[in-house]
Formats: sequence, C-alpha cells, structure tokens
Amino acid sequence: MFGLIESEVNELLKGIIEKLFKSNQPTSTPQNQSISQADVEALVDAKLKEHAATLENTLAEKGNQVTNQDEDYTLSAKQIEYALSLIEKVKGEFELAINPTVLTIKDLNRLIAYNRYKNKGTLVNLVKKGVLRKK
Repeated sequence: MFGLIESEVNELLKGIIEKLFKSNQPTSTPQNQSISQADVEALVDAKLKEHAATLENTLAEKGNQVTNQDEDYTLSAKQIEYALSLIEKVKGEFELAINPTVLTIKDLNRLIAYNRYKNKGTLVNLVKKGVLRKK
C-alpha cells in the first residue's frame, strides 16, 4: 500500500484508534439526581397556585366584560317608545316598575314575545326581574 510496510500501517491504525477512543475531551457522565417527595410536592403546589391565579384573572376579566356587555344593551329612544307601547297593552294587569331608560334589549324582547305569543310566563319573568309589577 503506497510503499508502506505492514508494521507502519499497523502503527498508523493503532494511533488512529487510540485517538478515537482516548480523546482529550472529558466525557461527561450523566448523574442522576434524585428528587425528594417534598420537592415534587412543592413544585406541584406552586404550579397549582399559578394555575389558580391565572384562572382567577381570566374569570375576573370575563366578569368585567359581562358587566360592560350589560351596559351595551341599553335601548335607543325609539326602542323605549316601542317598549312603553307594549307595556300599555298589558296596563290592566301590570305597570312599569322601573325608569324606562333602564330597560334593556332583553326586556324588550320579552315584551315582544308576550305580544306575539301571549305567554304570561314572559311577563312573570319581567315581574321577577323587577321590570314590571302587578297592579
């Protein structure tokens, strides 16, 4: 082989093998650290508290959004007039218990449902909510 003697080839191979297996880089042996039961419980408790805090924040934000959404359901002037005209139709049994400007779209929808289907349950729901009262 290229003018090399067999002993020189063996020496060359031994040198390569030694360099491969005996590198100067220290090999890191992974050390298994045991984690105590108390550490595991502390980690789990911390994660649970973090999760609970996150849930409380999201629920608080949703609660704020719900109150803001209630404010968005106020009626326009024409809708208030229409709601008052529907209440006039049941004037014999019920009267308005709140200020007409406080009426919501949900209240108007209930009044429309009563006018359309003549279902007394919708009026009872308005009485329970405090929008109407019996005479």
